[in-house]
This record gives sequence, C-alpha cells and structure tokens, in this order.
Amino acid sequence: MNLFLTATETANPLLMVGYFGFFIVIVYFLIIKPQQKEKKKQQELMNQLAIGDGVLTTAGFYGVIIDMTPDLVIVEFGNNKNCRITMQKQAIVKCEKPNYVEPNNN
Repeated sequence: MNLFLTATETANPLLMVGYFGFFIVIVYFLIIKPQQKEKKKQQELMNQLAIGDGVLTTAGFYGVIIDMTPDLVIVEFGNNKNCRITMQKQAIVKCEKPNYVEPNNN
C-alpha cells in the first residue's frame, strides 16, 4: 500500500478546494474579524474624545486633553501644568470622561 501520490496520480480537486476554503474561513475568523472589531472600537474612541477628558496614552502616561485638531491632540501631563505634549489621536488608548457616572444595572 503506497501512502504517497506519485507524479501520475492526482488528488481529488474537490477535496483540495474544500481544504483551501476551510483555511480561508479559519483565517477570517481568527485574524481578520478580530482586527476589524478592534479597529471599529478604536474609531469609536476617537470620535468621542473631547477637551477636558482624561486619557491614557500608548506610552502609559495619564493626562488631560487641552486642545484638539482632527488628527492631533495636546495633552497636559502632571500637576504643574507645564508639561504639554502634542501627539496623534491614535496614541490614545483609553478615555475617561470627567463627572462620568456609571449607569446602575439594577
């Protein structure tokens, strides 16, 4: 019994298409779909940013937004009000609204 195909033998083309389709579905659900979900979540965060919001940056710094343009934000760090850094909006990971009260689910 020969377990390997020789050059003259051919594999079932329908089976090969099935394997290829299965691989594409796996890639979609493991890579593409979660990436699209994360991108949508990041875009929603960017749309809700406002002046006065507390933010966490990708570098791990907490600050407050003091000015905004469509692509950039100026964030103030620390208590002395002298450390202001201009950065891209994409560098913001988390936003905390001032006076935000979490809704009661009861």
